[in-house]
Amino acid sequence: MRGHSLLLAVLAAFSSCDVVTASPSCQSNLLVRTNEGKVHGAIPNGFPGVRQFSGIPYAKPPLDDLRFAAPQPAEKRNGVLDASRFPPSCPQILENWNANLYIRDVNQFNLQGLNRTGATSEDCLTLSVFTPSRRDMSPHSKLPVLIYIYGGSFTTGGQDIPYQNPTQWVQRTQSHIVVVFNYRVSFFGFPSSAALPLRGHNLGLQDQRLAVQWVHANIASFGGDPERMVLWGQSAGAMSVASYSYAYPEDPIVKCLIQDSGSEGVFELLHATAPASYSNFTFVAKNVGCGGLEDDPQAELACMRKVPYDKIEAFRAEWSRSRGTPALSFAPFYDNVTVFENFKDRAETVGIAKIPLILGTNTGDWLGLWGENGINEVQADALIQRIFLCPAHRSAINRANLDLPTYRYLYAGNFSNIAPRPWQGAYHQSEIPLLFGTHANYRGNSTELEWETSHAMQDAWLAFARDGVEGLAAVDWPVWDNSTGGGVVRVFGDGVPAKTGAPDDLEKGC
Repeated sequence: MRGHSLLLAVLAAFSSCDVVTASPSCQSNLLVRTNEGKVHGAIPNGFPGVRQFSGIPYAKPPLDDLRFAAPQPAEKRNGVLDASRFPPSCPQILENWNANLYIRDVNQFNLQGLNRTGATSEDCLTLSVFTPSRRDMSPHSKLPVLIYIYGGSFTTGGQDIPYQNPTQWVQRTQSHIVVVFNYRVSFFGFPSSAALPLRGHNLGLQDQRLAVQWVHANIASFGGDPERMVLWGQSAGAMSVASYSYAYPEDPIVKCLIQDSGSEGVFELLHATAPASYSNFTFVAKNVGCGGLEDDPQAELACMRKVPYDKIEAFRAEWSRSRGTPALSFAPFYDNVTVFENFKDRAETVGIAKIPLILGTNTGDWLGLWGENGINEVQADALIQRIFLCPAHRSAINRANLDLPTYRYLYAGNFSNIAPRPWQGAYHQSEIPLLFGTHANYRGNSTELEWETSHAMQDAWLAFARDGVEGLAAVDWPVWDNSTGGGVVRVFGDGVPAKTGAPDDLEKGC
C-alpha cells in the first residue's frame, strides 16, 4: 500500500534514531525547558521522527482544597521531569455493562484500548506534546500546532487512547505538532454541588482554557509557533471548542477552530440548565460517608474533599452497574461564563471569536451507540439530524450572518477495520483513526481508499493549521456560503478521498 511505502521511507530517513536509547545526537533534543522546569521526553519505539513529551503538568494537582475548584497554574519545579510515558487520566468510570460498539467491537477509543476503566488519578491535569525530532529551532521554522480536546460525553477520555495517538501523523508529515491534554470530567469536572457558585461548576471547561494558555506560553520550546495554534475537538470536545469561542471572544489565543461532530446547539438538547436541588451530588455524598449534611452545603463539600477519589468512583461504578434510581449524571450546564443559554444572542451582542472554523459531521454519527442486531434506519436518521446535522447547520448559518469563515465537511467512510459490521458505516468517532493515522493498527490493514482518505483529511487539517483560510483554498475546500440557501461541504471517504458536495438531502429536515 502506498501509505506503508511512505512510512517506510520516512523511517529510513531517521534510521539512526530508532529507539529511546539512541545515540547522544538523537537524545540531545529530548530535554526541553518549559516555564515551570525541564522535561525529558522519549522517542516512541518504531517512530524515530517523533519526540513525545507526556505527563507535563499545566496546572496544580486538583487535590484537597483544589478538588471541585477552578484550576490553578502549575508551579515551578526543580530537577528534570520524566515525560517519557503517558500519564493516568482524570477520575472516570467506563460503564462496560452497556455493550455498545465501543465496548463490544472496537475498544481503541477507550483508555489504553480496554473495555473497562483504564489508569486514573486525581493528579491528572497534564498534557502530552508530539513534535518532530528535527533540530532546526530557529524562529522562522516554528511549526503549526493542533491542540486536541477528546470527546467522551464529558464523562470519559484521556491522553492514552490508542486511536488518538498522534505519533504516526507527526511521523508522516514532520511539519506540525499535536498537543493532547487531560481535563476533569463527570463528577470531578462538573460536580453540581450547592456549595459552589454558579460559575464554579464547569471546571472541566476551565481546565481547557488553562491548558491552551500553557501551550501558548511554552510551545515555542518544543519547536511550535504560538501564533499558529488550532483548537480542535471531537464530540464533547467539539462542544467544548464551540463554547470556548463564545467564552473568549476577544482573546481566543488560538487562530482557528475545528469541531468534529459537535456544536453549541447540542447543549440545548442536553437541557443544560442548573439543577434545581443539586441532589445528585448529595446522593453520592450520602453513600460515601458524607451523609446528613445536605442542609449545610459547605460542610458537605468540605467532607467530600476528604473522601478518597477512588472510593467515590467505586460507588458510582457500582451504582451504574445496578442501574439504580436516580440515574447519576454530571455534565456542563449554563453558567453564562463558559456555557451560554442563548449562544446566538451571545454572538450578536457580546460577540464570538472572529476566527475561521471547520465544522463537520459523520453521515452515521449516531450508529456507534446502536446494539448488535442492526439499526432502525428511520430512527437513526432522525437522531443524526437532531443531534448532529441540524445543530451544525444552524451554527453555520449564525456564523455566516456574522461574516465568519466556516468550512463544513461530511465524513462518509465505511472501512471494515474501523466499522466491523457494515451497517455501522461512518459512525461517531470513526473519522478519528484516519486523522491520527492509526486506522491500520487494528483488525487488518487499510484499503487504498482508506489510506488516501486519511491523507486527504490530515493534509486539510494541517493546511488549515498552517495557513488558515488560504490553506483550505489550496486544497480546494470552498467556504460554506448560505447566501443561496444551500452551501457546499467537503465530503471525505465517499468512493473517493475527497470531493465537494451538498448536504441538502441530509439536512432537509432542518
